[in-house]
Amino acid sequence: MRKGYVQVYTGNGKGKTTAALGLAVRAAGAGMRTFIAQFIKKKKCSEHALLEELNDRITIRQYGKGFLLRKKPSAADIQAAKAGYQQVKEKLLSREYEVVILDEANVAVHYGLISAQDILDLIAVKPKSVELVITGRYACDQVVAAADLVTEMREVKHYRQKGVEARRGIEK
Repeated sequence: MRKGYVQVYTGNGKGKTTAALGLAVRAAGAGMRTFIAQFIKKKKCSEHALLEELNDRITIRQYGKGFLLRKKPSAADIQAAKAGYQQVKEKLLSREYEVVILDEANVAVHYGLISAQDILDLIAVKPKSVELVITGRYACDQVVAAADLVTEMREVKHYRQKGVEARRGIEK
């Protein structure tokens, strides 16, 4: 039996979701199945078009009402995240997927949509053969401590500071 680990991609730099999606594509190329739960997000981006073509190996679901940048989450935001958490737990325990990605789950914890304990509970019940990937800024100390691999994306320079908006196919 293959051993699965817990990976965390965090930090204020660009590339956390992109790294997780790259892992999903790599796993698909190896014949593995991946479940991606996107917390907070509700808008489909360019990658969704390709992932839909790979739907026999990659399943992606969104459990959000949109970005929460510096605003208080609504009851609908919390309800969407909690529903997502329950579905993720079912998918994780189903053993149908070799890779499970919780995209923006750290942000969901930061804004109180789900708890750090919820994430820790998923880590605790994760089947030994499943790779669990948790992305998003604000990874809490407990999740970092429970992970096997933690990568921090650090912004050094970003063209957004020169007024460059998110570009289709690159940032969205």
